Amino acid sequence: MINSMTPAERADPDLIEGSRRKRIAKGAGKDIQDVNQFMKQFEQMRQMMKMMNKMPGGGKGFKGMGMGR
Repeated sequence: MINSMTPAERADPDLIEGSRRKRIAKGAGKDIQDVNQFMKQFEQMRQMMKMMNKMPGGGKGFKGMGMGR
C-alpha cells in the first residue's frame, strides 16, 4: 500500500482522504476497507508514540515487554 502512495502522501498521511484512499487501494490491489484499516492502525501507532514521548525517559523502561534494552 505504501508503494501506491505519492511521496507527498508518505510524508503527510493526513492528506489521504476518500479519492486518494480509493486510488491507493486500486494501486495496491486491495479493498478500500484494507486501506482504511491500515490508516487506522497507523494513527493508533502515532498516538502511542506521542504518549511514549511524554513519559519520563521517553518511554524507556519497558523491560518486561522486551523494550528499552
